[in-house]
Amino acid sequence: MAIQNSGYNPSGAEVTSCRTWRDAMQTAVRDPVELCRRLGLPPAWEAAAIRASRDFPVFVPLAYLARMERGNPYDPLLRQVLPLEDELAPAPGFTSDPVGDLAAQQGPGLLRKYRGRALMITTGACAVHCRYCFRREYPYATSHGLQARWAAAVAQIQSDPSLTEVILSGGDPLTLNDDLLADLATRLADVAHLRRLRVHTRLPIVIPQRVTDELIAWLRGTRLVPFLVVHTNHAREIDDNVATALSRLVDAGIPVLNQAVLLRGVNDDVDALCELSERLLDCRVLPYYLHQLDRVRGAAHFETTEEVGRQLIAQLTVRLPGYAVPRYVRETPGAPAKERIE
Repeated sequence: MAIQNSGYNPSGAEVTSCRTWRDAMQTAVRDPVELCRRLGLPPAWEAAAIRASRDFPVFVPLAYLARMERGNPYDPLLRQVLPLEDELAPAPGFTSDPVGDLAAQQGPGLLRKYRGRALMITTGACAVHCRYCFRREYPYATSHGLQARWAAAVAQIQSDPSLTEVILSGGDPLTLNDDLLADLATRLADVAHLRRLRVHTRLPIVIPQRVTDELIAWLRGTRLVPFLVVHTNHAREIDDNVATALSRLVDAGIPVLNQAVLLRGVNDDVDALCELSERLLDCRVLPYYLHQLDRVRGAAHFETTEEVGRQLIAQLTVRLPGYAVPRYVRETPGAPAKERIE
């Protein structure tokens, strides 16, 4: 089943000229006014987008933008990346560090929250700036683990035999070059007590060209069992190019899971969530988590109640096989695991 682009295609030439994922990063839209005008939004949307993007800039790859409906400011893909006046409104309970990342830091670029697992903040760069990002205010400049700092993080991992899995996160680790990531994977594979390497990324969704032979080679190139966790919130994010990229990963023997965030105005609807799960399964990707929104400052307009989420999961349970229903979870600072909402 193919998901067709239902809206804007910027003349075709600009998208097809992005022969590599690096080209796609370089040509991404960074100007909020350009974003509005490329999608034919009324001028009134531009002023708010300028104000809301001052602290958290716009970054949207052209291939992702091409899947959006022209002239519709409520398009579920555009809503994820369009700066709105709502971001500037104070919201009690919404903070700069909603999941307790800073308290979990064990060293530069290394977080420990859950037993047996460590998370490496590999970079602050992303391939798309999602307006609900729980790390939109994370101090990457002082805390990321790139290059020389990786040695300290790996040494800490080596010193703790209780660890069996390392998660590469960010930012997005796949914005880094494959030679750097291959070197890191090799260093981690030299740690005898590690068994798995998990990579959290949005790149295969927003820039599917990122799934290359080189990427697959380093993921499969060590003794560590690789897992890839992608982030997709709506079925229309998975066009034919994305489906092909995901299939390449699965065909290479790399398990691929999806985690979504429950977002008001994007996927807080049983039909949208059902279609997302079905589309993921078409691509042999397992719907893994549906996250309750992390209460990061600037994202309150995306929040639904947990009761809404429970009702949606109940409806999905009736409509889908059990393996297609994601676990509905929240992350609570200091908790020993993600908490299932039932």
